[in-house]
Amino acid sequence: MSYLLLKWLHVLSSTILFGTGIGSAYYMLLASLTRDPRVAATVVGHVVVADAIFTTTTIIVQPATGLAMAHIAQLPLTTTWIFWSFVLYFVAGACWLPVVWIQLRMRDMARHAVATGTELPERYWRFLRWWVLLGIPAFVGLVIVFWLMVAKPQ
Repeated sequence: MSYLLLKWLHVLSSTILFGTGIGSAYYMLLASLTRDPRVAATVVGHVVVADAIFTTTTIIVQPATGLAMAHIAQLPLTTTWIFWSFVLYFVAGACWLPVVWIQLRMRDMARHAVATGTELPERYWRFLRWWVLLGIPAFVGLVIVFWLMVAKPQ
């Protein structure tokens, strides 16, 4: 596969990863803050699907294309900007994995509240706080990775 095609796939998948993440976070937070279980159940359900389709795919494509480009360009993985891009990417991933579990639980709690005609439980709000707290370092990490990919500092 040519370097240019790999680079295009890398940039495209990073854009999809970042865009899906920030869009999902925005809509899920706002839907939750309505305190309406029907809204939360619907939106959190869509966020779970978006993560399964888009985020999971791009999480695989990103390191695969990055490693392939480094190999073609004969850049060692110890190159400062590549090394820190991978470190921050894995930090973001380490934050994302529990977020996936949290989202599944939040979706189920919201669906249960709809089915029983009750409010979202206190546990939903505890999970939302953890979801936000884990999302912050993941977001900041990916913003820095974007900068590293563009600036390529030594």
